[in-house]
Amino acid sequence: MNMIENSQSNRRSFFKTSALGALGTITVPALLGSCSQSASKEDQLKDVTVPEIFLGKAPDGKPLKAGLVGCGGRGTGAALDFLAAGNGLQITALGDAFQDKLDACRARLKEKGHDIADENCFVGFDNCQKVTDSGVDVVLLCNPPIFRPDDFDYVVEKGKHCFMEKPCATDPTGIRQILIAAKKATNQGLSVVTGTVLRSQRDVVETYRRVAGGAIGEIVSAHVALLIGAIWDRKRKPGWSDMEYLIRNWPNFYRTSGDHIVEQFVHDIDAMRWFMGEAIPVSAEAMGCKQRRVTGDIYDQFSVNYVFENGIRAHCTTRQIDGCDFRACIKVYGTKGYADARTASIHNYDGSVAWSYPRPKPEDPDQTWAVPNRFEQEQIRLVNSIRTDKPVNEAEQLAYSTLTAMMGRESAYTGKFTTWDKIMASDQNLRFEKNEFGAIPGLKEETPKAGTPPKI
Repeated sequence: MNMIENSQSNRRSFFKTSALGALGTITVPALLGSCSQSASKEDQLKDVTVPEIFLGKAPDGKPLKAGLVGCGGRGTGAALDFLAAGNGLQITALGDAFQDKLDACRARLKEKGHDIADENCFVGFDNCQKVTDSGVDVVLLCNPPIFRPDDFDYVVEKGKHCFMEKPCATDPTGIRQILIAAKKATNQGLSVVTGTVLRSQRDVVETYRRVAGGAIGEIVSAHVALLIGAIWDRKRKPGWSDMEYLIRNWPNFYRTSGDHIVEQFVHDIDAMRWFMGEAIPVSAEAMGCKQRRVTGDIYDQFSVNYVFENGIRAHCTTRQIDGCDFRACIKVYGTKGYADARTASIHNYDGSVAWSYPRPKPEDPDQTWAVPNRFEQEQIRLVNSIRTDKPVNEAEQLAYSTLTAMMGRESAYTGKFTTWDKIMASDQNLRFEKNEFGAIPGLKEETPKAGTPPKI
């Protein structure tokens, strides 16, 4: 079965099976006595499979050495989270395209008592290969998304476990590369945990478990929104080549980030797909524009209507403009009520709250249901899967969520409706012909205009 046939099969299975079949790793005990539901209903929820949440650290086991690829803020955070995940864990190698980024990360780790040897610090576009080959057990891939397909491919080829930040690619060609490598990882028994952090957030997991258990009935639609301010940007400095400018300012260019609908909104799209049983859309109808951006070429806003095989629709909107109202919601509507993953609550259509996660306040003496650090949870889950020899592989689900986001991007860019089958087969490739510093032909700080010939 080829990848297109496989994706069609996955899409159809959403509408032929119950939500109980959704991807997960372990059954978590119900919140007995913590909400208004009866004990019998809570017992039924025990059959729902969800990602495991740890209230402490990962279990002790064989020592594990990790190498970090991409030493920016998120990469440095991931390295610190890995070190905090349990005992016997080390960061032994660092890699980045830029010396200053590596030096800053190295200094931060040293402050925490972890000194990285000179011979294990690698600068350049081949830093992933050198980190992977330095004798590590785990590779933390936190480099810009444009490099992830090639780097993940190499990590899997070398038989290393992996933490891979979201998104996993910026174009459909990269997605197919990720999917092939994901199959190889499964065949080798490798663990791959991805940066779709809502799947490692305890209150979201508990909300999902109830939705999967039938709390809102059959799913009929969804509404997802992430309306926030603009993220960071870097002004171009004298002496920077085109390539250096793009990589240092990567979130603001669609070629390097995939645009913010792919780079940031993929969290919300992934959670929506998860709550809908890993659903894959048939088509996307989108619009968007660049109105206030002062750097880069990505859009300010997107509005996407995803259509699924049986007519179910999901309206997804995202915006990054300063000074506007904020909204973050992941609402999934059913025949009995609706759930919001962002607020970890379930509602009846009469306006009443059917259930909400019993999140304690910091000053409450009872912290039984406190929500552990979700970024540490990602690393704890990775370490646990390795030490217990129970591989977890989230690469495919991230690939499908990333491609779903790309559908919205391409529809907005081109002004054309986009189908899953067409984008899955697309030969679009945004990667550089050569990864080297220098000029990039055609680099302009403007975004493709709607109505231009479709890229897919």
